[in-house]
Amino acid sequence: MLILQRKAGESLVIGEDITIRVVSVDGTRVRLAISAPDDVPILRSELVIAATANRDSAMEESSPADLLDLLGGVLDHRRGEPSAPPAQPTAQTPVPPEGKEN
Repeated sequence: MLILQRKAGESLVIGEDITIRVVSVDGTRVRLAISAPDDVPILRSELVIAATANRDSAMEESSPADLLDLLGGVLDHRRGEPSAPPAQPTAQTPVPPEGKEN
């Protein structure tokens, strides 16, 4: 791994057609401008990690019944259908105001 120090406005070149310029430095945040050909993907590392995790979880084997059960719960929730019938309200005896009795 190559470690370089650059100030705002300075740049570095990778190969013949990729340029990275430091736009600004604000405390611990650094803004970079990257110029690369359209066929070169530029992704944040957390997106690559999330995509890999998503792909790995998609490859796990589950039975169709398990998947339908999982989707059924999601679909019921989206439709607003409760998973259990709502509780019936309980009847309450009215309380007379203070000082007055029937």
